[in-house]
Amino acid sequence: MSTDHDGPLTDIADALVEGGGAMALTGAGVSTASGVPSFRGEGGIWETAFDPNDFHYSRFRRDPEGFWEERLRLQETMFPGEIEPNPAHHALVDLEERGVLDGVVTQNTDGLHRAAGQPTLAEIHGNASRVECQSCGSTADAEPAFDRVRDGDTPPRCDCSGVYKPDVVLFGETLDPETLDRAEDLAMGAETVLAVGTSLQVNPAASLAGLGDRLVVVNLDETPYSSRAEYDLRADVTRALPRLVDLVDERL
Repeated sequence: MSTDHDGPLTDIADALVEGGGAMALTGAGVSTASGVPSFRGEGGIWETAFDPNDFHYSRFRRDPEGFWEERLRLQETMFPGEIEPNPAHHALVDLEERGVLDGVVTQNTDGLHRAAGQPTLAEIHGNASRVECQSCGSTADAEPAFDRVRDGDTPPRCDCSGVYKPDVVLFGETLDPETLDRAEDLAMGAETVLAVGTSLQVNPAASLAGLGDRLVVVNLDETPYSSRAEYDLRADVTRALPRLVDLVDERL
């Protein structure tokens, strides 16, 4: 199925097939079609439902009980029902399996790239489906922790009695250095960076868009990096990315 952007998508497919390395940087716009609301922008979670300060690391340290009660509300707002990867997630898997994409760096914490089977993935803001013990460092599935909070057992604790924290980067925390290093390595090794469904407003993630030789932006709204992009497409990623896969396939 063709799209209104077949001209530039054809050029992008040519560049991917010709080689030089490529990586994708994804944001909330990749997951909205799966039913996951965005955090920022008009109608986003931070504007309509929650105060970001309630999810600051200092609040977690000061008031873990209250933090977890709010975190449960946030989790149920983010994931009101079962969510599944959409065509954009699957298209990125296809591009990597065809050897024209080196990997994906995502700002999303919803775990949908992992669920889609992305072979090379850096979740730089963590994964909301896990919790991490603040004492022993072990990780576990998040749902039993949320079940405890629903039952009034808050904050949820590890078997070692340490308090669990969502395995995501809270406000006031730094990114995991190892994960950030992997993300930067992917970006610096890429001739083409595909910035997909991201507003490119949150650093250091947004700065990755400037590390490749060629920047392609696919997003419904203009971004701070749009003026420096070789291609800047106002497009639905669930249509543009599968079409890009079709065009790549025609060239392989």
